[in-house]
Amino acid sequence: MTADHRTHLVLENYIGGKFVPCSRHIDSYDPSTGEVYCKVPDSGTDEVEAAVQAAREAFPDWSARSPAERGQVMKKLADLMEAQLEELAQAESRDQGKTVMFARTVDVPRAVDNFRFFASSVLHHTTDCTTMDHLGCVNYTVRSPVGVAGLISPWNLPLYLLTWKIAPAVATGNTVVAKPSEMTSVTAWMMCKLLEEAGFPPGVVNMVFGTGPRAGDALVSHPDVPLVSFTGSTATAQRITERSAPFCKKLSLELGGKNPAIVFSDADLDQAVTTTVRSSFSNQGEICLCTSRIYVERSAPSDPDNNNGALVSREHLEKVRSFVTLARSEGATVLCGEGEDPLVLPQRNTSGYFMRPTVIAGVAESSRVMQDEIFGPVVCVNPFDGEDDAVAKGNGVRYGLAATVWTRDVGRVHRVARRLEAGLVWTNCWLVRDLNLPFGGMKNSGVGREGGRDSYHFFTEVKTITVKH
Repeated sequence: MTADHRTHLVLENYIGGKFVPCSRHIDSYDPSTGEVYCKVPDSGTDEVEAAVQAAREAFPDWSARSPAERGQVMKKLADLMEAQLEELAQAESRDQGKTVMFARTVDVPRAVDNFRFFASSVLHHTTDCTTMDHLGCVNYTVRSPVGVAGLISPWNLPLYLLTWKIAPAVATGNTVVAKPSEMTSVTAWMMCKLLEEAGFPPGVVNMVFGTGPRAGDALVSHPDVPLVSFTGSTATAQRITERSAPFCKKLSLELGGKNPAIVFSDADLDQAVTTTVRSSFSNQGEICLCTSRIYVERSAPSDPDNNNGALVSREHLEKVRSFVTLARSEGATVLCGEGEDPLVLPQRNTSGYFMRPTVIAGVAESSRVMQDEIFGPVVCVNPFDGEDDAVAKGNGVRYGLAATVWTRDVGRVHRVARRLEAGLVWTNCWLVRDLNLPFGGMKNSGVGREGGRDSYHFFTEVKTITVKH
């Protein structure tokens, strides 16, 4: 890192165990003030090529180490990150716009846990074995790392989701070329400063900063990157699929959501309302698992009194606001939030990308406001009549990532959860996660699953060996 004449942070790529300057840069803004505060490398083909070559050179030694040896390095990195929790939280808040409290209690602790979890879980997987006594044969499977993993992470939970990819990749013996979002790169750069002290050999983890069209495209289309894990928009995933197809790459795509909360009349409404406000507006609604459609048999959520940070960029703020404008133009009612309640900010934040949590009623199911992922602090509320109607409306979008169901009827919990087209269904709760279990979506919400066993399978290749005796 260097500083220019206006004291901006100037980040550098991390390739082969060294920080490498870049000749081109991208402005990165502080969302709370709207001011440029950081210069991020605008990497392209040359930088990606150097990172891939470094990762290839590091692969033989790293993959030959035992899972326990790799796990010790990962746990050391987790300890170093935990020791800098406050610094990382402050940086994540400034870079992404989220509150310091959210970064301090969610983002950074989970990033630390990701390394600890996969360092441990990789030790406990088993392989398959069968016998064919009539032929005198024993069959068994082995799993081996794939090679260089291309990892592309989003801007909403920057360090949290970057480490969710790096940790299983390196735990299983792969080396990595990672590209964080160009809008939120600082904590990834801070983590790179700890890799050598943790014991990672040069080239095991490489960080290339830049945009999707330049750095991302070069990474996913590189012939020596056999595996790509991406979290982001469905449109970008379609492009990645096209660019990867000639090379038959393994793909894991965790994409958008338009997640319903279904509140039945027998639900604990106090708990349902409190949790649904949290599930709708946590992290300014910038979580793929956030609720964006609420279906109720009676009553409606109260005014969402919720402490939010800034949205990630001016362009994203304008996009989110445009959905509220569209809803109004179609005759919907904005119950609270954007355009209804005053937004009072300190003087230094008046140019920041802030928006009041917004609840809209009376939106047609066919409206883009109900069908498209908004990814901001906007939620729509509509009624339903009975289980069949609730399921039909819940499934009535092209996404299928997550859903929540609120009811005291245990039988209904199981019936509705089974019928909903979503990769995760929470009942009477939200965002309770066992990292051992599969995470991912159906339909346009993605391809593949992540989690303990699923990540182990994705980041390894299986081989069947038959021995005749």
